Amino acid sequence: MSFTLAIIGRPNVGKSTLFNRLVGKRLALVDDQPGVTRDLREGAARLGDLRFTVVDTAGLEDATDDSLQGRMRRLTERAVEMADICLFLIDARAGVTASDEGLADILRKRGTHVILGANKAEGRAGEAGLLDAYGLGLGEPLRLSAEHGEGMDELYHILRPLAEGFEERAEADAPATDIDVSEDGDAPDHTPSAAKPLQVAVIGRPNAGKSTLINKILGEDRLLTGPEAGITRDSISLTLDWMGTPTRIFDTAGMRKKARVVDKVEKLSVADGLRAVRFAEVVVVLLDAAIPFESQDLRIADFAETEGRAVVVAVNKWDIEEEKQDKLKELRYKFEKLLPQLRGAPMVTVSAKTGKGLDRLHDAILRAHDIWNRRVGTAKLNQWLEAMVTAHPPPAPGGKRIKLRYMTQAKIRPPGFVVMCSHPEDLPAAYTRYLVNGLREAFDMPGTPIRMFMRSQNDKNPFKGRKKAPPSKLRKHLEGRRES
Repeated sequence: MSFTLAIIGRPNVGKSTLFNRLVGKRLALVDDQPGVTRDLREGAARLGDLRFTVVDTAGLEDATDDSLQGRMRRLTERAVEMADICLFLIDARAGVTASDEGLADILRKRGTHVILGANKAEGRAGEAGLLDAYGLGLGEPLRLSAEHGEGMDELYHILRPLAEGFEERAEADAPATDIDVSEDGDAPDHTPSAAKPLQVAVIGRPNAGKSTLINKILGEDRLLTGPEAGITRDSISLTLDWMGTPTRIFDTAGMRKKARVVDKVEKLSVADGLRAVRFAEVVVVLLDAAIPFESQDLRIADFAETEGRAVVVAVNKWDIEEEKQDKLKELRYKFEKLLPQLRGAPMVTVSAKTGKGLDRLHDAILRAHDIWNRRVGTAKLNQWLEAMVTAHPPPAPGGKRIKLRYMTQAKIRPPGFVVMCSHPEDLPAAYTRYLVNGLREAFDMPGTPIRMFMRSQNDKNPFKGRKKAPPSKLRKHLEGRRES
């Protein structure tokens, strides 16, 4: 990335729509109601041959107290100070308002490079507001329509000379999953680096402390927090160096039960959080120590496991827990009982408020990531399989003896294994679970999702399942002569 562009403006002027236009994806939530965006969302933007970081911000309002609107305003003002260039949007159809004039005063004092954009200027309805924008004292306004893509060429020609002096920065890509591995080759190196940072998503119910935890990891108040539940709406990704590990961490919206989600914006927020899980390598399921392992927590953890991501369970607000030892025993018992599919996954107690336990959380994430990328040799697997079958032979449904002949690892991220056997369709699911649990213990793979596929060796027979061909006329003739 060559520079950072922050989109600033009052609520509902089209900042998120323009953000989505520049990144080429529907990343930011967009709705007709004002105030949808609350946090700062960064994206990799492309405009012609320009590559830069664009920041979507919350609408600036007049509140300056500690209310939600006041905290949103302070976060947006901070984005103005950090950005290389500010794009100040007004609504050309509504004209210049008193809030626009106040924002113009702030930008004249703080913004180094400010571009004035009049959005929603398509057609004649925006001409009056476009003329009014000259009075803001920020130069000639740029006529834009974020919805229809008008004015992008003019924006490019304005940004091009400003971008020449800025330093190039790298872009993080989505992680690769379900990677095929050869039987005898080593697994590729997936050590986190600056080019490929470790991707971590923090998910959980509303008000579990996800944004507060990430702020503590960052060492600054980067994300909007507060006592109100459901503050976070967008899934925000941030890149940092966490205790020497290049990391890209996703903050997500709180996920309530589906039946309780009736608001359109909340539905979009939850969908955005689920998408962040698919872009992560390790998922941290954050629980509230006061009410852990509710049904929604179990659904969230099961979703992460179903998506094939490494899972770490973190119990937050541990600093206010009084009976810590008894509570810890209770948590571990419930974890093993309610989440058997994540048997052995790390469970860490943390305090997002004080920062206690963050070192243990970091170590647990690295270990979960290492197990998620683990490769087991074919020879070791077949020795282990022989011992498992000897200790507990597979059943013989209907008198059919099922033979497990051969086993190999076919994939990593998460680990996937293939067992060649006879009659795989008749092998009970309980026996597959027996093998999976044995793999976890024998090869030290607790908690990570393990995929096991049963295949028949006859699958390679090209004639399997084909009907017997009818006899030819010559064959019928020869058979008739023999009979006579």
